[in-house]
Amino acid sequence: MDATRSPIFDSHFHIVDPRFPMVANQGYLPDTYRIEDYQARTSQFDIRGGAIVSGSFQAYDQGYLLEALQRMGPGYVGVTQLLSDVSDEVILMLNQAGVRAVRFNLRRGSAEQLNWLEEMAHRIYSLVSWHVELYIDSRELAPLSQRLLALPRVCIDHLGLSRDGFQELLKLVEGGAYVKASGFGRVDMDISTALREITNRNPKALIFGTDLPCPRAPRPFRDEDVTLVHEALGEQLAHQVFYENALAFYRPNDR
Repeated sequence: MDATRSPIFDSHFHIVDPRFPMVANQGYLPDTYRIEDYQARTSQFDIRGGAIVSGSFQAYDQGYLLEALQRMGPGYVGVTQLLSDVSDEVILMLNQAGVRAVRFNLRRGSAEQLNWLEEMAHRIYSLVSWHVELYIDSRELAPLSQRLLALPRVCIDHLGLSRDGFQELLKLVEGGAYVKASGFGRVDMDISTALREITNRNPKALIFGTDLPCPRAPRPFRDEDVTLVHEALGEQLAHQVFYENALAFYRPNDR
């Protein structure tokens, strides 16, 4: 099967719309990347849906995400960032709009986030069955692993980024964590080997994402990244990683 024709739920991409508020992160603001840009870049693939992920530069703005979800339709969900004092009413509204997770940037965000990560994770899971997504370097996982394993549902971005600490990531996978096969231009490991090791632990744990437009990545997403997943895992398992696993995890059909 042609890898480019595999149905894909893109579990990690960003929309950057300058009409909405953005906050520079360490002096960085990404270039504009509208829905039309994303659709043009992925037109050669069979994209069936995806997760629009809020970047650190979007802080706690929900406006861009709500509009993007409305425009992109029911196959798409949102991953947002929330303040610790957010009301239940706001969470319920976001859930109705298609948001399914809260993201914590533990690599470029404040260390203080760890103080309320657990509370938020349990709260959102109890209220709306959301999970948490972590942008974190796997080298930093060891002292956090027990806390993360106690969370209801957790997903780690970009294969955990680093070869060092990858064994800690695999322990989380064995404990029920999900991992995004995304951001291949950010990682320092052999990607094919990493994909196989994760799926050997749990074939349902791995979900694919393009990471477009790949803000600050040393190299952006390439079409060959899709082929790499297909060749590393084989057709049946690649289909799970491209589509089935993320569909079950994000529940877009509940919108």
